[in-house]
Amino acid sequence: MGPRVLIVEDEEPLTLLLRYNLEAEGYEVDSVARGDEAEIRLREQVPDIVLLDWMLPGLSGIELCRRIRVRPETERLPVIMLTARGEEGDRIRGLATGADDYIVKPFSVPELLARVRALLRRTKPAHIATLLVAGDMELDRETHRVRRNGKELHLGPTEFRLLEFLMQSPGRVFSREHLLNAIWGHDVYIDERTVDVHVGRLRKAIKLSTRPDPIRTVRGAGYSFDETFAREDAAVN
Repeated sequence: MGPRVLIVEDEEPLTLLLRYNLEAEGYEVDSVARGDEAEIRLREQVPDIVLLDWMLPGLSGIELCRRIRVRPETERLPVIMLTARGEEGDRIRGLATGADDYIVKPFSVPELLARVRALLRRTKPAHIATLLVAGDMELDRETHRVRRNGKELHLGPTEFRLLEFLMQSPGRVFSREHLLNAIWGHDVYIDERTVDVHVGRLRKAIKLSTRPDPIRTVRGAGYSFDETFAREDAAVN
């Protein structure tokens, strides 16, 4: 079971987008659309991190954040505030109320995911694995190094992010559109064929002549990190 994330956001499309990407990274996600409902949910169960919109019906995000900091059960709960209010005074107010981080809409989903990981790494380090391992492959998130069969591989930054994303959910098939949004973000307009180019580069970078290819192409659907890779690699050994 991954870290538990509570999304408090009244824009349903954004909630669905965040849920989809967070669950793809292994998080357990819950969501509510009202500030007063979020306060009730937090009394029932405390998550590992909250993504909190500023402007909410029922109870504003800024007031909910203040109440979170007052209660002993949630006073150390990590909170990232999501808002369209980007003025310096608003950012200062949000942080002064108790938010740990502040991100202005519209934002890049990969950037938000990186901030979630960074905040959890500081506050709940046991929840964030810094080393992803499958078969003979190791990916170190802190040093940005990848090794296969003990040999260090040289990946570009995009290929590293692509491999990291796929390794987090072995066996799950991601469409080109999903990979574009997860790696490049929604605000960047790139042809879907770009994904094929970078997958090709990734395959070339991690290829070993006597080892299986861990990247699986699913015709008409997309790409996945093969969940049988570790077992097949063990059989080779």
